[in-house]
Amino acid sequence: MTGTLYLIPNTLGQDADSSNPLAHIIPETVQKMSAQLEYFVAENAKTTRAYLKTLNQFHPLCKTLQELKISELNINTPAEALHSLIEPLLAGHDVGLISEAGVPAVADPGANLVRLAHQKNIKVRPLVGPSSLLLGLMGSGLNGQSFAFNGYLPTDAVARAKRIKELEDRSRKDKQTQLFIETPYRNIGMLEALANTLQAQTSISVATDLSLASESITTTNAADWKKRLQQNKAPDFHKKPTVFLFLA
Repeated sequence: MTGTLYLIPNTLGQDADSSNPLAHIIPETVQKMSAQLEYFVAENAKTTRAYLKTLNQFHPLCKTLQELKISELNINTPAEALHSLIEPLLAGHDVGLISEAGVPAVADPGANLVRLAHQKNIKVRPLVGPSSLLLGLMGSGLNGQSFAFNGYLPTDAVARAKRIKELEDRSRKDKQTQLFIETPYRNIGMLEALANTLQAQTSISVATDLSLASESITTTNAADWKKRLQQNKAPDFHKKPTVFLFLA
């Protein structure tokens, strides 16, 4: 009998002054389930150990951190390595797939392992937790009935502007909200590109530090964002995880 692949959510960040950074972010039942697992597949083993160390303060782990088995799965993991990652499941052990932040397998390389699990008839159980994409969409006021996540846009200015216009055309045609992310130190450049490329009345939402005490969500049109930037009134989002959304 095979084990179950549990898709374990991680926090989107931790407030430094919080006595319990998991409270109100990771459901109690999910915390308890995660603490029972011995095998993990993680995007980053170091940050996963840090998360499990925090979890251990509130729900004792089934084994010590040193005894837990944590394998890595990230964008550099070759496809052939997936089969070794799934071996504990085939041997009957439950395994937790955990992301760097938020939920695994969404904008996350863990999707490849989930796909292989289905091919091997292994049970997959997604657990409830925070998703920056859904939280950003919820808080934006933009169309939540039709939306698309586009990952990262090109860094080259010309290619990026072209891609933004393509997405704006799609958004207008399908009344579809477009979502994407950026490397945090490039946030200001992304917002400037959006404000200068999109049509004046296209709505742009900027959602930063979601689920944290410093959370900020602002939605206004491109013309207003352009005016704010000219007045040096950019959001406080330098080097902070941010979701960008727009609707034509």
